[in-house]
Amino acid sequence: MIIDGKLFAEGLRAKLTEQIAVLKQNNGITPGLTVILVGEDPASQVYVRNKQKFAQECGMNSVTIKKDAETTQEELLEVIQALNNDASVHGILVQLPLPKHIHEQTVLQAILPEKDVDGFHPVNVGRLSIGEQSLVPCTPLGSLLLLKDKLGNLSGKKAVIVGRSNIVGKPMLQLLLKENCTVTIAHSRTENLPAVCRDADIIVAAVGQPRLIKGDWVKEGATVIDVGINRIEENGKNRLVGDVDYDEVAPKASFITPVPGGVGPMTIACLLRNTLTAACMQSGIQDPNQIK
Repeated sequence: MIIDGKLFAEGLRAKLTEQIAVLKQNNGITPGLTVILVGEDPASQVYVRNKQKFAQECGMNSVTIKKDAETTQEELLEVIQALNNDASVHGILVQLPLPKHIHEQTVLQAILPEKDVDGFHPVNVGRLSIGEQSLVPCTPLGSLLLLKDKLGNLSGKKAVIVGRSNIVGKPMLQLLLKENCTVTIAHSRTENLPAVCRDADIIVAAVGQPRLIKGDWVKEGATVIDVGINRIEENGKNRLVGDVDYDEVAPKASFITPVPGGVGPMTIACLLRNTLTAACMQSGIQDPNQIK
């Protein structure tokens, strides 16, 4: 079965819209998300427009601050500090990548952990690793929601994550461990990667190599989550493909995410979920599902 991430994301946004309406009516709180965009990267501009559009549709206050590519690191840090001090801003997101003269980690660490809706601050990374409540990176969180929706209880399943990035691979490891999976992280130095993958009940591909995962790497009935988004030229046309060779793998998998239309739509939906969570936590509400 194909996992329709677009449809699931629509349902998640609908639930968030209801929760935000209740939060406004009963608590007088409107979640606020501010996105900072530095430079003119075309892909980043599209992502930021979509984030603002969906945030506003859900009933959030959404603001985009655009800075030119020559903005200094010090100027950017001043903007973040002002947002840290603004109680109406519950979530701050700095769109990556940043211009080369700006150190990404310095900027990300300047965001208050409770407003870090990307989940990249070391405090949130640490909280996730020891099982405390935290803001979780959006793409792995979206992947987990899709897995639990299709498989239910993940306890005891063997999971292989191909890719060890701070954005997907490592937080995905922590999320699956919390679900009591037995987890292997594979990467460029892993020996006999096909054999490692063939042992998995769940494969999460997040390595950035087009169609790396082949049909004979996947056992019958496995669930495959393809996080990769790669633009390639094929037959004279540009197209998006994942890290999984979809045509080969789909016949063997019990569930598989397509590219596009799988994990991608979940990333923005989970950003909005994180913003609501951040607004609730900052207001003393520990669980958005307990909004009254």
